[in-house]
Amino acid sequence: MKRHSYLFTSESVSEGHPDKVSDRISDTMVDLFLGVDPYARVAVETLTTTNLIVLAGEVRSATPVTPEQMEHAAREAVRDIGYEQDGFHWKNAEVQVHVHPQSADIAQGVDASGNKDEGAGDQGIMFGYACTETDALMPAPIYYSHKILKSLSEARRADPKSGLEPDAKSQVTLRYVDGKPVGATSVVVSTQHAAGLTQEQVREIVRPHVLKVLPEGWMCPEAEFYVNPTGNFVIGGPDGDAGLTGRKIIVDTYGGAAPHGGGAFSGKDPTKVDRSAAYACRYLAKNVVGAGLAERCTIQISYAIGVSKPLSLYVDLHDTGNVDADKLETVLADIMNLSPRGIREHLKLNRPIYARTSSYGHFGREPDADGGFSWEKLDLVQTLKGAF
Repeated sequence: MKRHSYLFTSESVSEGHPDKVSDRISDTMVDLFLGVDPYARVAVETLTTTNLIVLAGEVRSATPVTPEQMEHAAREAVRDIGYEQDGFHWKNAEVQVHVHPQSADIAQGVDASGNKDEGAGDQGIMFGYACTETDALMPAPIYYSHKILKSLSEARRADPKSGLEPDAKSQVTLRYVDGKPVGATSVVVSTQHAAGLTQEQVREIVRPHVLKVLPEGWMCPEAEFYVNPTGNFVIGGPDGDAGLTGRKIIVDTYGGAAPHGGGAFSGKDPTKVDRSAAYACRYLAKNVVGAGLAERCTIQISYAIGVSKPLSLYVDLHDTGNVDADKLETVLADIMNLSPRGIREHLKLNRPIYARTSSYGHFGREPDADGGFSWEKLDLVQTLKGAF
């Protein structure tokens, strides 16, 4: 039975959250390698903790990248985030680089040879989702959670005396009536701050950012507006908690409003279908919704390692569609080559465009002039409309 009213919650974390620091460094490594070789293979994980950054993984590049270059790029990423604290400082942290050549067994499955096209870098399932809840065709709770933290980050960067520090988390709970979000019932924001600020002072620093982001009239009751519930948040980032690449996959995608295949994105070049096929699924789902074929769309694709063609393509319109889902699956497979090579070439993914994806979500962003967030374009809308 369909529910008339319910609550749904999503969270986000800022660029200074320890896991996001790790994601940023890993994606900086992807950009570093793709910047010298567009067909480089990269799978680099990052651990961050008190004044320590550890890089580990495998790479292959026609143009060598030295450990010294990787260390420098990691430090610059941390510097850009804004960490110059005693417990985690871009200049003083120890950086260890444990990166080795890509496994020959994996490479032979991915490489094209003879009549064999490029294969998927691993087996797996990938999902994409879009809905009409926001202009970005994203679920509203995760969309507004990201926006609150992005606004706080912009304020911190604009004013060094703002009292805000890099590490932060947000959580937004919305009430849905007849499947549509109508307002917030609670908002939680925890932000690292300068020593000496009281909880009430931080609350008033945060408040205008929440009010600016939420639609008019959507603010939660005052008793359900929680800012730094523990009372103090001075020690943060990797000094407060260790960070690892790939631990915020729900934050990176749809905030739990849609399925997730389980694979992280950051630190992986686009031959890894964990990343590229998830981008393709979002691209197709967004264009389906953008074309008015449905109010909600979930797409799943599956792959086998070393095999170029997808094993399956599934579309779910959640009883909101006005077209036949079976026909839509056929149309989508016809208008986009969903092999690893086809996705990379269609979305032009062999470019250093990934560090920017590492915080505030991989989806629901504006496409960049240099090709970043190409999977957010709505350039298939007319083709899809014409097919039906």
